[in-house]
Amino acid sequence: MKLAAITFSPQGVLVCEQLRVAVTDLHLYVHEALPTPVGATSFSRVMELTPAIFTKYDGLIYVAPCGLVVRSLATSVQSKLSDPAVVVVDVGGRSVISLLSGHEGGANNLAVQVANLIDADPMISTTTEAVKDLIVGIGCRKGKSESEILQALDEILSAEKLSLLRVRYLATADVKAAETGLLQAATNLDIPLRIISSDRIRNCQRSFDHSSFVQQQVNLPAVAEPAALLAGWRTSLIVQRKACNGITVAVAQENCLSLALDPATL
Repeated sequence: MKLAAITFSPQGVLVCEQLRVAVTDLHLYVHEALPTPVGATSFSRVMELTPAIFTKYDGLIYVAPCGLVVRSLATSVQSKLSDPAVVVVDVGGRSVISLLSGHEGGANNLAVQVANLIDADPMISTTTEAVKDLIVGIGCRKGKSESEILQALDEILSAEKLSLLRVRYLATADVKAAETGLLQAATNLDIPLRIISSDRIRNCQRSFDHSSFVQQQVNLPAVAEPAALLAGWRTSLIVQRKACNGITVAVAQENCLSLALDPATL
């Protein structure tokens, strides 16, 4: 995706620079009241900037107040089939909101990707996603293939009588973020992969089984269970870690206020 980030504050610049480290083709727009980082473009009014760049990018990442972003978009929005993906990040880098073109335009996936990069929480309100209540934590030995991971998921979820239609995220630790098989499995299933930082796992106060093997291998107390617990809101572990051919799977459920709808009927 061709991406742009827009911000108005020094704190926002820090968040954007964090993104630019990982996304080399990200173009940065910074308000003229701030020093302009190398390679960035300054602007004076976001109400003029947004219409000017709206169709030039596949995705726009605003590190700014949500209300201001909404007002700047008002004259440009046309259709969910053609508008760019728009996400909003708070200047503290704590949450990433999928604001516009969530499913069709890719904002839901962009929100997860940005959240993974800055260790934030993605906020997705698309109905078909919001009613999904399961997060599957995955740990694996290095080099496990896509087919092996898919087989382990199928075996364990089937044994627990849990449907993939209920799975909102797959989740793992940052030390496993580059595992090709895991990335391919998430793509194959069309389920976003949440990356949880090692620091969050080490500092997690939730109850989960610790593994001396995992501690020895990747310097973490565990991967699958804490990743599942930390990747969502109001989570509780409903399937403790189960091992299958060098792959560990655990399932957490988000205890949301209303999950009465069946995703298969939407």
